Amino acid sequence: MKKACYLASLAILLTGIKVAVGRAQEKLAWSYDQNSTVYQGYVFQVPGVDNVPDLHGNPAGAKLVLFIGGNQFMVLPRLVEAFERIHPELKGRIYYETLPPGILLRQMQHQNTLTLGNLTVSAQPDVYEAGAKHLEQLSGEHMVGKVVRYATNDLIVMVRKGNPKGIRSLDDLARPDVRLSMPNPQWEGVARLIEASLRRAGGETLVQTVMVSKYRLGQTFLTQIHHRQTPMRILAGLSDAGVTWQSEVRYQQSIGNPISGVPIAGRYNATGIYAAGVLRDAPHREAAEQWVEFLQTPTAQAIYRSFGFRTPYSK
Repeated sequence: MKKACYLASLAILLTGIKVAVGRAQEKLAWSYDQNSTVYQGYVFQVPGVDNVPDLHGNPAGAKLVLFIGGNQFMVLPRLVEAFERIHPELKGRIYYETLPPGILLRQMQHQNTLTLGNLTVSAQPDVYEAGAKHLEQLSGEHMVGKVVRYATNDLIVMVRKGNPKGIRSLDDLARPDVRLSMPNPQWEGVARLIEASLRRAGGETLVQTVMVSKYRLGQTFLTQIHHRQTPMRILAGLSDAGVTWQSEVRYQQSIGNPISGVPIAGRYNATGIYAAGVLRDAPHREAAEQWVEFLQTPTAQAIYRSFGFRTPYSK
């Protein structure tokens, strides 16, 4: 009898945990009505299990394919919608991916093909959007025309609402009691900016402590996909803090998640500059050029500002 009661209680507890996790995953979902394909067929999705939040639309028959750095995921639905109003012939025919630039580059190096478990997708991109320096290094061989800078973003320390660990500065990230979630330098360009910011605040010692020593001790988690894992880990109680773009704190707050940000002093902060370019082998050159031009318009700039991005600095 006692065993039966115990098992029943355990089942109730596990059900509650699953429901709580499911709600958190739904709240943290990166896709909200972002699939604007004309015909979606049978819609099958299980939040947190069978959904692919970084692939948007239908690559088959697409008339414009965009490979875009993942931290802009919240901007793209409104941006694509505004672009389609100007170019109705492209409505429902735009496919885009919002993955870290390093992963997008690897995809391009592997015949524009990406495999996620049992799913393999091939899509030849027309436009590549990433950090300005990265794109400008590729411009001669891989890009045609001018690489266009269209937005900037600053860093912030993401914490749980109320800042329970009392984090006040980058130096606090070295504390052994602060569990971190940080971008993986292997494929996330923001990691280099974060390391530069840490270096300004505490020299090479702070960089090594946060990114190397604490990683070896299991106190720093390096994101496996991109730094959107950071708010998930903070909300799940697995991490206490992580350095992200300030637009991501703003987005999590906008959807009601208990996330806050600790500002980084200007003399230590780093600014990311986003740029776009048309790829040399773009199948849809005209649409690609129209998209890059659109990014500079008042309409597109207003959308970016509404999510916390800023107008780019002049070169």
